[in-house]
Amino acid sequence: MRAELAKTGYAAIFLDLVLPKGENGLELLRELRNTSDVPVLMLTGQDDITDRVVGLELGADDYIAKPFHLRELLARLRTVLRRRNACLTTPHSSGEEECFHFEGWRLDIGRRRLTSPYGEDVPLTTGEFDMLLVFLRNTGRVLSRETLMEMTRNRSFEAFDRAIDAQIARLRKKIETDPKDPSLIQSVRGVGYVFTAQLR
Repeated sequence: MRAELAKTGYAAIFLDLVLPKGENGLELLRELRNTSDVPVLMLTGQDDITDRVVGLELGADDYIAKPFHLRELLARLRTVLRRRNACLTTPHSSGEEECFHFEGWRLDIGRRRLTSPYGEDVPLTTGEFDMLLVFLRNTGRVLSRETLMEMTRNRSFEAFDRAIDAQIARLRKKIETDPKDPSLIQSVRGVGYVFTAQLR
C-alpha cells in the first residue's frame, strides 16, 4: 500500500482492520491521515464497538462490517465519493467558489482546502469537511446529532450514533486551540452542538 500510494493517487481506499504479517488496519489509517485525506472505508469482521469508535476517530469515512453484500459496498463507496467530489456552492454564489473565514482560518469550498491562521494547509477527511461546512453555514444555531446526520448525509452515522461525537472530536483536534476546552464547537448538554466562531 505504501509503495502504491507513493507512485500514484487513488479515489478511495478499502482498508481491512486485520491484515497479514502483523500489520494493523488502525495503525495504517493513522499513518494515512498524517499524509493524506483520501477517503477510507474500513472493513472488519469484528463486531467491536471500540474498534469502530477508534476507526472513526482516526479518520475513517465509513465502517462496513462483514459479511456484506457487494452491492452495499458499492453503494457506500459511491456515497463517499459523491460527497468527496461534490462542488459545493451557496445558492447566492452565482457559481463562484465559496470561501469562509473564521478566527483566522480559511475554508476554500471549491478546493476543499482548510488553511490555518499560520498559513498551513490542514487536511480534512470527507466527513470532517462536510461537518465543518455544516457548522459554518449554521453559525450560532444549535444542531442536534440527528440534524447533523441529516445535513451531512453520512449514512454510517445512522448505524452508529457515537460517530457524530467522534467526528466532532477529530475536527476539534484540528481547529481548536485547546480541544479539551473548545471555544469554536461547543457542546450543548442534552441537545447537540453549536458553532460559535465569528465569520468575516
